[in-house]
Amino acid sequence: MTAVTGRVAAAERGETRIADRVVAKIAAQAAKEAVDDPPENGASPRATVTVHNDAARVRVSLELGYPCDIGRQCGAVRSRVAQRVKTLAGMEVPEVAVQVERLHPATSGAQGRIR
Repeated sequence: MTAVTGRVAAAERGETRIADRVVAKIAAQAAKEAVDDPPENGASPRATVTVHNDAARVRVSLELGYPCDIGRQCGAVRSRVAQRVKTLAGMEVPEVAVQVERLHPATSGAQGRIR
């Protein structure tokens, strides 16, 4: 066997790019994991992401059960999304915007409806 000369260091061979939609899927799954008691008939969280220079700005839309501590739930979602995106995609997350689109009452039927 002969030794290979002129080897290129691993860091200089190329780059790894992770598509925005992949980071968005990571963020949506992380948001789903962070919600304590998701509503039974609620939609799964959705996320949109903008990646620039290894930093991801994330916007998450979700539905929560009512009543709940909305502020605490949103804080948990922000924290979990930032942590998972950093861990799995290696990106900094300077911003996670959480939008609560709908609250689902705990009881169903006419008595549980919010008027």
